[in-house]
Amino acid sequence: MKKTLLVTGGAGFIGANFVHYWLKKNTHDRVIVLDALTYAGNKASLDSVADNSNFEFVHGDICDTPLVETLLSEKSIDTIVHFAAESHVDRSITGPDAFIETNIIGTYSLLKAAKKIWIDVPKASGRDPLEHRFHHVSTDEVYGTLSATDPAFTEETAYAPNSPYSASKAASDHLVRAYHHTYGLAVTTSNCSNNYGPYHFPEKLIPLIITNILNDKPLPIYGDGQQIRDWLYVEDHARGIELVLKKGRIGENYNIGGNNEWANIDIVNVVCQLMNQAFQNDHELAVKYSKASKAIETKAQELITYVTDRPGHDRRYAIDATKTNNELGYVPVESFETGIVKTVNWYLTNDQWWHSILDGSYRK
Repeated sequence: MKKTLLVTGGAGFIGANFVHYWLKKNTHDRVIVLDALTYAGNKASLDSVADNSNFEFVHGDICDTPLVETLLSEKSIDTIVHFAAESHVDRSITGPDAFIETNIIGTYSLLKAAKKIWIDVPKASGRDPLEHRFHHVSTDEVYGTLSATDPAFTEETAYAPNSPYSASKAASDHLVRAYHHTYGLAVTTSNCSNNYGPYHFPEKLIPLIITNILNDKPLPIYGDGQQIRDWLYVEDHARGIELVLKKGRIGENYNIGGNNEWANIDIVNVVCQLMNQAFQNDHELAVKYSKASKAIETKAQELITYVTDRPGHDRRYAIDATKTNNELGYVPVESFETGIVKTVNWYLTNDQWWHSILDGSYRK
């Protein structure tokens, strides 16, 4: 059956990759992106689908409930995939207000609009509620932190968020659950591990390391660099969400992970090695990226700089995706070895995209 999706935050990193994936795999469906284009939203990330007749972009805020209601009604939207969120932990520590506004109030706004258009309005007219799905994209950070020997997070792990970011996402998860149990809204939630891949905003670890190497800038490592994360290639995340939408049980949570735990310092060293190899194998890169003196010398690791750890830094996250695998058949396609090579090559090739972010011109 043909679907019409509203993808919130679709100009952000994961949202844009999901839009690309969905339009490629589900060619008859319509996709409408709603994005406020805050600092991490970049409309250029959607340029490759801009001419697709099944794609539409709407510049707007998820906190604008009347706008969301109008879109749901006038566009006959039956599925919301909710990515829109403030997501950078450092920013949540220095400025938590935006995280409360977007992640909690914004999610509440969407839920209110969905309930009204999909359930309340039809019932007031004596009709059955419309067929619908509200899928909420969350994070493994809501579960807190793990020691080196703790088992990975499952869907039954108690919530224990440690940063304003993760606390705001936990609150939004609970609101989604409540709207299902109280009002009958057809919801699903997925909790993912750290994503990486194309269109990743350069303040996050992997793109920061790549772009700093290309500009011969220090590679900042928090504390001892032994914080462990499970890394998930972004298209595998999109594939997992597709499975949840098509096969997932209403009201359920599904963990989506990469089965791929790495310490931060090891990630940085791998990226440095790949950048060294790239410059060694392609001498034209030295012309294109003339500032990258350490990579040109195949000594990118010399840029590594240890800095003071951030407050309350969680030590380890790890996802157990057994439920998602058993119920939905989810298995990551990319290994880290293949995914990180694709990611490095994408940044080396798409310098115009990330240069526009670093110089601020993408906002003009």
